[in-house]
Amino acid sequence: MKTTACERETARIASIAQILYTACKPLRILRTIAWGPEVKERFLASGGRELPQVTYTPFDPTASIEAIREARRQIVPVTTIDLWLERQAQSIELGARMLAAVGTPGFFEYGRQVYGEPTAPLRYVPITPLDLAQTVLDTITQLAHIDVHTAPPAYHSAEQVAEDIGHAVREHFGEQAPAIELVDRLSANALATSRAIRIRSGARFTDRDFTQLLHHEAYIHVATSLNGRDQTELPILAAGHPGTTRTQEGLAVFAEVISGSIELDRLRRLADRVQAIQMAIEGADFLQVHAYFMERTDDPDQSFENARRVFRGGVITGGAPFTKDLVYLLGLLQVNNFIRASFAAGRADCLSLLFCGKLDIFDIPALCELYALGLCRPPRFLPPWISDPRYLLAILTFSLFANRVSLEPIVEVVRKLLDSAPVVRMPGVVGEAG
Repeated sequence: MKTTACERETARIASIAQILYTACKPLRILRTIAWGPEVKERFLASGGRELPQVTYTPFDPTASIEAIREARRQIVPVTTIDLWLERQAQSIELGARMLAAVGTPGFFEYGRQVYGEPTAPLRYVPITPLDLAQTVLDTITQLAHIDVHTAPPAYHSAEQVAEDIGHAVREHFGEQAPAIELVDRLSANALATSRAIRIRSGARFTDRDFTQLLHHEAYIHVATSLNGRDQTELPILAAGHPGTTRTQEGLAVFAEVISGSIELDRLRRLADRVQAIQMAIEGADFLQVHAYFMERTDDPDQSFENARRVFRGGVITGGAPFTKDLVYLLGLLQVNNFIRASFAAGRADCLSLLFCGKLDIFDIPALCELYALGLCRPPRFLPPWISDPRYLLAILTFSLFANRVSLEPIVEVVRKLLDSAPVVRMPGVVGEAG
């Protein structure tokens, strides 16, 4: 039976997507640059006075590079879909070359091309990630005199959180719910894949941490992984690579915001990481960055983990850090703006496509076309604020309404109005700190 031009085109796209997926599979970035637990043990035993000694298993990028070349022989980067495929190829290639340069300055040079760097202005707004981070920190400093009169948080063990997360994911994902694993070695308090949510033994969690973990790891990272696995014609959507990291983490932090589980300390940590990355770029070594975090936390263990995030894969003596942690604040800004602007433009129909797999916001036009061709499947698992969007739609409507008025002159009016008014202190509400 003779095939049509449309059938040949869809077969070509699916073939390229499969080749790119094959190229991406060897890229296990966080696993490749992970530090063994003995590194922290030796560092803390030295009193934090000796640079960590870290070795990495060499990564051979040959298989990925050859697969990318094969994919590019079929890509004609002029249409929306082919330009999307070319962006995937470019990101995967940079990720492969970055891993091949682990432990050297080249790791940073490739990493900055996919994750960005603190002093590089954003594409559409004349502001840098470092400026954004400083704005967050300045705002928090201005609020330092405010005391929220609440009881100290009750901390829960990793074991209790694992049990509660297990119940929640089984209810949300059914038979496809990920396993919950307690592990000793982890680059964060928790990490998720489509098959498992791993929680670091020994970590402590507040009730808000639990909600944050559920919305960030399960409802975003697990959901997009499972939805990506359903994309049998576009398997590249199941493979996260450096080019998808900003949007994936931006969605996850936005989920914390929209679920009400984020707090100032979380935003401060995200901003501090940007500052620390810039310190390392300017030549600060691990000890200096660890000292910076000690000033912020007064916790040697947590300060080590924070500094490790900056130096893993890079150069311990400074000058070449891992810049991935820029993407949290940048991704939050990008996702927030995209969701608000899509709603304002009358294109809220696109929002569900954000969850059809591992993708970047700039992939959405291509995914709309792929969906129309029948190649992209609708996402099966959506976070609660999308599957039942009443709260989100109300917030977006209010946002458009409130943004019609500039806040600056109102701030001046309120400042003059309350200038001579005494500070009010009441138990159980926000008031002036003593």
